[in-house]
Amino acid sequence: MPDRVYLDWNATTPLRPEAKAAMVAALELSGNPSSVHTEGRKARRLVEDAREAVAGAVGARPQDVVFSSGGTEANALALTPGLVRGASAPVTRLLVSAIEHASVLAGGRFAPEAIKVIHVTRAGLVDLDHLRALLGEGPPALVSVMLANNETGAIQPVADIASIVHAAGGLLHVDAIQAFGKIPFDLASSQADLLTLSAHKIGGPKGVGALVLADGVQGLDALLRGGGQEQGRRAGTENVAGISGFGAATRAAMAALTADSARVRDLRDQLENGLRQTPDMVVFSEQVKRLPNTVLFAIPGMKAETAVIGFDLAGVAVSSGSACSSGKVQPSHVLAAMGYRPDVTQAAVRLSLGWSTSHADVELVLKAWRKLRDTLVKGERRNTA
Repeated sequence: MPDRVYLDWNATTPLRPEAKAAMVAALELSGNPSSVHTEGRKARRLVEDAREAVAGAVGARPQDVVFSSGGTEANALALTPGLVRGASAPVTRLLVSAIEHASVLAGGRFAPEAIKVIHVTRAGLVDLDHLRALLGEGPPALVSVMLANNETGAIQPVADIASIVHAAGGLLHVDAIQAFGKIPFDLASSQADLLTLSAHKIGGPKGVGALVLADGVQGLDALLRGGGQEQGRRAGTENVAGISGFGAATRAAMAALTADSARVRDLRDQLENGLRQTPDMVVFSEQVKRLPNTVLFAIPGMKAETAVIGFDLAGVAVSSGSACSSGKVQPSHVLAAMGYRPDVTQAAVRLSLGWSTSHADVELVLKAWRKLRDTLVKGERRNTA
């Protein structure tokens, strides 16, 4: 049995060997990718190879991939007033679902009064009727919806959402960061106008992301101004090593996507079935399509922070949801938006698996849970009695 088990893959993934090798090779180069000499051209080739890999993975043109410092920057760049595609009018409003990542809920460069929040259902899917109503309240809007939720794993019907948005003259931004490398999708199937991706969710390095534009999207206003890098859409010398690692991780993830998804889903189901033996267990978004690697569960009366610490002491790394709160365990805004009570939102624990997760890992986690659960639940109930 392993000494420790890592089940927090939705927060970040281990670095793939292919990505590490690509980064080490890139670090050996001395050229600036904007320089015209031989050393510069070698660095440029690595950046463009990675751009081709990312573009190919989502069915985009390489020139429509903009590298950034990560998913947060990519999302902020995407949320630009004035975006337009084809004959549509420029977007002047922003509609975001209530379960989005904090970087999307922040609204990018839209004024607060131009932002409205779309309701979600109890299952964690966008309320399509509310979306239609909001779209009908004013001029064309940019709608931002994540393909798969980072906490529940729920997969949104983005093609249906895109049809509604486009019929109203709007554009659709899809935060695909958590879905990338876990389920198949591309620009055509999602009908998205903009996609955002992040390297460290697929075995690449932290601090590298990408915004991908559909053909014909115009009006993107650079967040960082200065040099003409990334076709003037993101100033600053490119992170050659990080981008090269992103490209290598993308190729490795796409090559193993089908096999990894099936294997991980089987392990997730084994894990979930073991957890369900606990009375009063709630598994969130279980009635809709979910990522094959994600389980978000709770027992009313249990505190997530206590459970996370208990798992860690037992040798298992898990989380209470998004890892974007400076290490703080906070009630889930996602579950609150889905209509769950505070005693449930404060009890949610997320387990997320990856390509190296094994049956032995699952067995260790379930063994740890069986030892923890009675203490966790009884202790919290005693404290509130």
